[in-house]
Order: sequence, then structure tokens, then C-alpha cells
Amino acid sequence: MDPPARQPTLFIPHGAGPCFFMDWNPPGAWDKTAEFLRGIPASLPARPRAIVLVSGHWLAPRPTVTSGARPGLIHDYGGFPPHTYQLRYDASGAPQVAARVARLLAGAGLPAVQDAQRGWDHGVFIPLKVAFPDADVPVVQLSLLHGLDAAAHIALGRALAPLRDEGVLIVGSGMSYHNMRGYGDPRSTPVSAEFDRWLTETVALPAPERDARLADWATASGPAGRLSHPPRAEEHLLPLHVAAGAAGEDVGRQVFSDRVMETVISAFRFD
Repeated sequence: MDPPARQPTLFIPHGAGPCFFMDWNPPGAWDKTAEFLRGIPASLPARPRAIVLVSGHWLAPRPTVTSGARPGLIHDYGGFPPHTYQLRYDASGAPQVAARVARLLAGAGLPAVQDAQRGWDHGVFIPLKVAFPDADVPVVQLSLLHGLDAAAHIALGRALAPLRDEGVLIVGSGMSYHNMRGYGDPRSTPVSAEFDRWLTETVALPAPERDARLADWATASGPAGRLSHPPRAEEHLLPLHVAAGAAGEDVGRQVFSDRVMETVISAFRFD
């Protein structure tokens, strides 16, 4: 049997709540993002054996992985149409992959917890329902850390890097801009564009410089960084740090960008 194809790592925008499965104002606001997500499977070297996904919607004191065989869903959004609380995503879990994640993290000095009861939050099932609608790839979710330390999340990703050669796709699911007060405000457009330029430049740097800049993102990116991700609210950016850590020496690049709700949002890929 041939060895699995080495997978890239990705940072994707997961949108706003269940935005891809409801009417939005203005109409079509999320169409380009949905089109990008739908194109992910064809862009991969092979069908992944599993997906390990880090969402901006789960923080824990220690790295924690979903280890159930059939995780449920957590509809952790509010004020949306009733039908969006009936959305399903019936992919299986991957207990063996979860155990492998835990071993890799422990080997890197990052003792992990396996949680067989927790379901997947909307940062997992909403984008995957668009990208992999057949739900035919097993999924494991990995938490972020409560401390929100950027370097710690790069280290999390670095520990996971061997999974890529095992056919596992590592995905960070968040938003490159996530200031709730800024959405819909035209003043956010130049701010988000400036931070987006910084991110695009940063991920393309050699790994040591890239990781150093990402670890110090709040200072290194100038005012636009904190205006895009306010203090103690950077959980939607940190999945990028995990994806970058798992990239190792691979160079990143911007693979999608759009202007939504007066803000620039992007996706990045490392391979």
C-alpha cells in the first residue's frame, strides 16, 4: 500500500454563525467564502484520512481533543432562524486519531485531555458542512488554550506536524478579522486590509521569522492587529498559529480573500 499523501495545513474563515445556510443581508455576502470552502477537497493532494480542526469557539485549560466515535453538534450561536438549529453534520469521530493527537502533544510536553462526550461547535460543523458536505471524512476537534498565548498555540501545531504525513488534514477555523464592533463599519475596511497585508506577508516568510512574528503579532502588526482582534478576544486568530506551527518549514500563502461586512477576510495555506 502506498503511503498517505502529505497534507497541507489550512486556516479558513468559518463565517458568521450559520451564515451559509440562511438568507443574509446583504444577499450573497458569504457566497465567495462558500465557493472557496467548497473548493478545498479538489485542492488537496488526496482525500484526507481524517481532519483535525481547531476552532475559535473552544478554549480549555489544557489541550483537549474530542475522542467520541459519533460526536454531536453544539449549536452555539444565538438569534438565528429556527431551521439553523436543526442543521446536522453526521461525520464520524476518529478515536484513534484523537489518541494519536494526545500522544503527540504529550511527547512535546503538552499533556492533553481526551473528551469522549463533547460535540463539535459551529466553528467545526458549519465550514465542514460546506467543504465536505458528504460528511465522509472523520473529524477530531482540538481546543485552544484559555491563556490565549500565541507562542503556545504555535507549539501546539508544531507537535501535530507528523499527522500531515499520515494523511491527516490540519485545519484552523477562525476569522482573520474578528472585532464584533467593527463589522459593518466602513472604518473597518482599511484597518482589516492593513492587518490582512501583514498576515499575508508574515505567513510567506521563512518559518523562524514567520513564527517569531506570529508569536508577537499584537505588537509586530501595529495598531491594525489589535483593532482587528481586541485584547482577550483573539481566539479567532489563534487557529492560524496552530496551522502555522504544524506547517514546519513549509511556506504559507494567501489562497482566498474577500470583503464581507466592510472587512477584509482571508484564508491561508501552508505546503
